[in-house]
Parts: sequence; C-alpha cells; structure tokens
Amino acid sequence: MRVLMLAPPGGGKGTQGTRLATALGVEHISSGDLLRAAVAEDTPLGRRVDEYLKDGRLAPDELVAEAIRPLLATRADYVLDGFPRKLSQTEGVDFDVVVYLDVPDAVVTQRLLGRGRADDREDVIAERLRQYDADTRPLVDYYEERGVLLRVDGDRPEAAIADELQQKVA
Repeated sequence: MRVLMLAPPGGGKGTQGTRLATALGVEHISSGDLLRAAVAEDTPLGRRVDEYLKDGRLAPDELVAEAIRPLLATRADYVLDGFPRKLSQTEGVDFDVVVYLDVPDAVVTQRLLGRGRADDREDVIAERLRQYDADTRPLVDYYEERGVLLRVDGDRPEAAIADELQQKVA
C-alpha cells in the first residue's frame, strides 16, 4: 500500500505517518528527513539543499525530487510525507490513499514555535504557510477528485488521530 500524508507545516504528517507506517508494517519516508540527512552528511545534494534551509526556505522542487524519486522507485509499499508538494510533482507518483490532516493555521503556528528548530520563527512560519496555501493545498482537491483522499481532523490528540487512521487505512 502506498500512502501519502498531506498537512500544513507542523500539521502532524511526520508523527502520524510514522505511526501509520508502523501499524501497516511498511516504511515511513519523509522528504524532510531525507534532505536534512543529506545536509548532515555533507553530500553534494545536501550542500545544495543547505543553501535554502539555512535561510528558512524550502528546498526547490528539483532537489526534493532528486532526493526522493529514486527511493520511491525501489519501494512497493510505504507511507510518504513531504512529496509531492505541488501539482507539477504528481506525475508518475500514484497513491492508494492520501491522508489530509486538516489543521488550522493558528494551531500549526503554535506547534512550530514550540518545536525548537532554528528555522521555526514567526516570519518563516508565515511564509511557509503562504507557500503551502499556494502550492500544496491544491493537492487536496486533486486527490479528492481521484477518489483517494481521506480527510482527517488533525486538531485532536495524537492518539485519537492515529486510531482513526488505523481504522480507516489499515
């Protein structure tokens, strides 16, 4: 089973993606984790990505695709978060289920401010939410039209969300 987790930044896609992957017995793949690992390992890709991340910007599409597409090509089942981020990235990437964690902007802002990452500042968060609304939110309609979207209220306790996902996806 191939599952995509969609949510705004700080919306819980990593947390819930990990829990769901464990319940399904499949790998959880996070594009953000892959990019941060590339930076930490000082790979050529990581050095290019770092130029964006150190300024609080998202890595451009082509760098994210360079990190994730080869991995997806070798996996039959997974829970993925962080890719695709735009309609232009959906080509050739199909999912059995797309989970959309619906979380209000005010809630994700508070979550991000409390996370402790160096790039989680109010100005950076506001820009990420603006980018999410412009680029990623259209994916919700795209996957809904294809009949694979599962909307979930993401403004609840983690365990309640995980229970719902396990009942509806697993």
